[in-house]
Amino acid sequence: MVLTLYGLDAPLGGTAIVAMTLAEKGLPFTFVSLDLKQREHKTTEFRQKQPFGLVPVLDDGGFILYESRAICRYLAGKYPTALFDQAVSVEFSNFYPYAHGVYIEGLGKPEYFNLPIDHAAVEGYTSQLSERLDVYEVILGKHRFLAGEEFTLADLFHLSFGPCLELAGCDLMTTKGPNVARWWKEVTSRPSWIDICDNGIGATCGNEEGGSKTGA
Repeated sequence: MVLTLYGLDAPLGGTAIVAMTLAEKGLPFTFVSLDLKQREHKTTEFRQKQPFGLVPVLDDGGFILYESRAICRYLAGKYPTALFDQAVSVEFSNFYPYAHGVYIEGLGKPEYFNLPIDHAAVEGYTSQLSERLDVYEVILGKHRFLAGEEFTLADLFHLSFGPCLELAGCDLMTTKGPNVARWWKEVTSRPSWIDICDNGIGATCGNEEGGSKTGA
């Protein structure tokens, strides 16, 4: 099996959760880092893999797949319980839109588009996220992780933009309640995530040659 991951070498967004899934499953892969500021994801060559010109993209021996959650599901294989699907839907509907909003308005726009921070938008997204995390506090009081007692993609998907919240001045993941704080500490303390944060996504490749990280 030859796996190649194309994406942004930073611990955020879709590339990060795909790299985490690969690392958690112990799957070796080659990583091709794309410079989004140089618009390497918008080239004609890359659009042959991803027609929308977005990252990440997985090449599994010639089988091309994009959309991060679809890639993670593909890698994870079968899902044994309805509770898992429920938890995945909870993240996509009740966490991702607001955490992503805080990131885009508070960090993404000034970093990538030279636009000012929209403080009113950040406040609005933060308020909406706070309400949702009130429910998370209840859910996580019943079991260790969102889908039960085991760590699953339902938890991993929160690493897409959850870690960006603190950088945007939002501390909800550690202050909202003891259950959320305990869960978030467990999720962000996983060795694979620490490795990604400390050494970059390319460090998790796990190839027999010791890992391979290439430019676009």
